[in-house]
Amino acid sequence: MNPQAEELNNIIQRNSPIVYDLLSKKGREIFFPKKGILAQTADAKGKKINATIGIALEEDGSPMRLKAIAAKIKLDPKDIFPYAPSFGKQELRVKWKEMMYGKNPSLAGKEISLPIVSNALTHGLTVAAYLFINPGDKIIMPDLFWGNYKLMFQNAYGAEFDLFETFDGNKFNIAGLREKLLAVGEKIIVLLNFPNNPTGYTPTDKEAAAIIEAVREAAESGKKVLLLIDDAYFGLVYKKGVYVQSLFSELADLHENVLAIKLDGATKEDYVWGLRVGFITYGLKGGNKELYGALENKTSGTVRGSISNDSHLSQSLVYHAFSEPKYQNEKKKKFNLLRKRFKAVERVLKEHKEYKEEFIPLPFNSGYFMCVRPVKDAEKIRQILLQKYDTGVIVVDGLIRLAFSAVRTEDIPPLFANVYNACKEVYSNNNPPGNVTALT
Repeated sequence: MNPQAEELNNIIQRNSPIVYDLLSKKGREIFFPKKGILAQTADAKGKKINATIGIALEEDGSPMRLKAIAAKIKLDPKDIFPYAPSFGKQELRVKWKEMMYGKNPSLAGKEISLPIVSNALTHGLTVAAYLFINPGDKIIMPDLFWGNYKLMFQNAYGAEFDLFETFDGNKFNIAGLREKLLAVGEKIIVLLNFPNNPTGYTPTDKEAAAIIEAVREAAESGKKVLLLIDDAYFGLVYKKGVYVQSLFSELADLHENVLAIKLDGATKEDYVWGLRVGFITYGLKGGNKELYGALENKTSGTVRGSISNDSHLSQSLVYHAFSEPKYQNEKKKKFNLLRKRFKAVERVLKEHKEYKEEFIPLPFNSGYFMCVRPVKDAEKIRQILLQKYDTGVIVVDGLIRLAFSAVRTEDIPPLFANVYNACKEVYSNNNPPGNVTALT
């Protein structure tokens, strides 16, 4: 093992043997190289002649660039064209952490790590998998989940899914989660995604408290718990009584046996899907700067070993947006538009009781999506919608997922009418239902 990795492991073991035990084999071996090319480049910083940097410079010392590209971007060339650090731009990391405390009042007074920048949520989750998941490890999570988890965790890292039913009636299935948490096994990995994709559900305040208590119970029983918190749709909550903070705000210092990892980003929070700016943040009761520093080094080493660094331009655009006076007001307007569409969905379902003859809505209160469970073959319904109603939907495990976030408010009533009419047409020829194809 590289001595730099051993040094980080010693720091982690000294501060939290639990976190060390949670690390995967790859996680223990990874490090951010502070020697070699990076160290020599740092030594040369500020020198009159610097032949260490792996980019090209103009004669005036600014980043070399094409006018065809530079002319289209108003930012300073130094914030666009050079490589960004593997840790992410320092000022952006500091700002995101500051904003995280503002969005989550329950984090007040709790020490968490400085976020590491990832290439949005998918990359952040795979970095966490690299660091903490060994082949054969089981991940506890609801049975309604984002299909890309299969590629990230099962295909790439050999993890197994330990699923529980998402809902108990119209409520989140706390008992199912608790049973999994307290089952046999010393190392527990849990993945929670709220607002949930595909259902658009976030726990109520009472349900969130029950989730937190279930995790605490598992930790107090001696289990070592890793909490992966996928906050891709954070902040998009449209109903009162629904938990508006991230579960990370309570789990970050819940117990010495619980390491919480918050995976979030500007992707959905700031409506910049293609910019690919995400963050990885750690929280642990008793966590300190030395422990978090070691985890940040291992995390940035994983980033460097996969994508090197995230887009400098994207990071700069996001960072400068946070300083714009109109930023909060513009963001609120977009949220209000999504909430308007959510309310339109609620209204349509309330006004058309007959729809329940063909499909039952699953609980939803947040995010981009909602799902309905048709009484007939979902895939056949999807095909009819495409062929006869000029309407596209997603079929997931026999459910129909509807992204109201992408539908004009005025088109929401016709969307549901189309689904209803397509449902009615499925067995008009008296053919028995076929197998449902689950799309991922």
